Amino acid sequence: MTIYDEGLDRSAANFQPMTPISYLQRAALTFPDHPAVIHGKQRHSYAQLWSDCCRLASALTRRGIGRGDTVSVMLSNTPPMIHAHFGVPMANGAVLHSINTRSDPASIAFQLDHAESRILIVDREFSETAAKALANAKAAPLVIDFDDSEYPEDAPHPKGEPIGSLDYAAFLTEGDPDFAPGKPQDEWDAIALNYTSGTTGNPKGVVCHHRGAALMAMNSAIHAGLGKHPVYLWTLPMFHCNGWCFTWAVPVQAGTHVCLRWVRADAIYDAIADHGVTHLSGAPIVMSTLLNAPEHQKRSFSRTVAFNTAAAPPPETVLHAMANAGFDVTHVYGLTETYGPAVVNEWNDAWNKLPADQRATRKARQGVRYLSLDDLSVMDPETMQPVPADGQTLGEVMFRGNAVMKGYLKNPAATADAFAGGWFHSGDLAVMHPDGYIQLKDRSKDIIISGGENISSIEVEEQLYRHPDVMLCAVVAMPSEKWGESPCAFVELREGRDLTESDLIAHCRSGLAGFKCPARVVFGPLPKTSTGKIQKFALRAQAADL
Repeated sequence: MTIYDEGLDRSAANFQPMTPISYLQRAALTFPDHPAVIHGKQRHSYAQLWSDCCRLASALTRRGIGRGDTVSVMLSNTPPMIHAHFGVPMANGAVLHSINTRSDPASIAFQLDHAESRILIVDREFSETAAKALANAKAAPLVIDFDDSEYPEDAPHPKGEPIGSLDYAAFLTEGDPDFAPGKPQDEWDAIALNYTSGTTGNPKGVVCHHRGAALMAMNSAIHAGLGKHPVYLWTLPMFHCNGWCFTWAVPVQAGTHVCLRWVRADAIYDAIADHGVTHLSGAPIVMSTLLNAPEHQKRSFSRTVAFNTAAAPPPETVLHAMANAGFDVTHVYGLTETYGPAVVNEWNDAWNKLPADQRATRKARQGVRYLSLDDLSVMDPETMQPVPADGQTLGEVMFRGNAVMKGYLKNPAATADAFAGGWFHSGDLAVMHPDGYIQLKDRSKDIIISGGENISSIEVEEQLYRHPDVMLCAVVAMPSEKWGESPCAFVELREGRDLTESDLIAHCRSGLAGFKCPARVVFGPLPKTSTGKIQKFALRAQAADL
């Protein structure tokens, strides 16, 4: 014990658990009349948003929901989803479980049972799927329907029939708008549960805590450049890693949430032009949607809009096209287990003076750690030693710090494996550059071993993306009698473009060693997840049949 330990204990006066709930409370106190949510014709001030979240927390509490109880939601990017991110943990420590709205009934049923869901709030767009899931689940949560009055008339399908015993609007009226929200007993308490989209077996439940959510919300505000009163357009599903924590980050700067049910080019351009959108996020497919929209759907806007993207690094041609269209793209990287993005390609202005090919090389890197991530490394998973920072030696990306999950729900073995050696093992293969920036080369399961040589599918994809006619592509391993495995490319072309397999293979040979070039090229739509990620497991199955 030192002199700095004597009589200097924690108390209620000098230590309170960190939680993002306080961000909304502050915004409502400081800017009560500022617009917090835009949803169709609806406008909700911060005072109203806080009141609605208090009502939800109060109504949940009156139904017996409290610390450690799971409240599941199957909602689109609508006001109730924002309510849930605050109102559920405000219910004396309940835990929010956001369901991927494109999940199949069997997966949803598993999640409801595994999470021991007490309540399920369902948008009527997803009633049919939710009903099938409930029929197969052992859990019997109280089901609440959300009937969206702003449901578009030109929707691809009508709303489903109610399947619950309560309507969401009616449920809110049960709550007290002056409810005193419960804070977490400990900042280590769980705030959210998100299931990974496993390709085999049941998904794993990633548990996040209040401290991590609070810190990552501030990180998102800083690294995304959320200035005072930003206007954030929800092109990213809020169920995906809690919307990369932007659900909690927007109130940090008393910003405005602009809800968007579906990612459609005309709706995005309208929102940017009409509401003064400053920021949005999404997978590369969102950029393709914007760039390839018909001219009559595009709208002009005077400001530059910040666009955060993850997954594969955007090709230089796409970055150039996005800049010309008025978007400033920032590349980020992370996993569900790290609350979404926890690494950012922090751009050095001096690099703007570099030749185009060298700028593209730097833009292809994932980058450096977020502020609240204690450490980021590329390590040999066998020796747990960092690989040389030479930009060539392959290792596994590992994380350590407050931006890492508590662990996997009811899965101590998987948690122990993920945290072996005191680091979170991502399963992603990368190199470390001399300046401390990491660059992904592949998922460990996606590396192609051809004739004993390792081939990075990302490297082959980057070369394919350099062809101006390629809109989307993915490269996977294809069985080969001679080499064991060979690269197989799946490609979506831009509308109206026509390429042959030999054309693209020749293009790859112009920039890659011969053994790295695709042995086959398959043209057609690529299977994607609800967040726009290409489903390589499905492509591997197709390649096996080839």
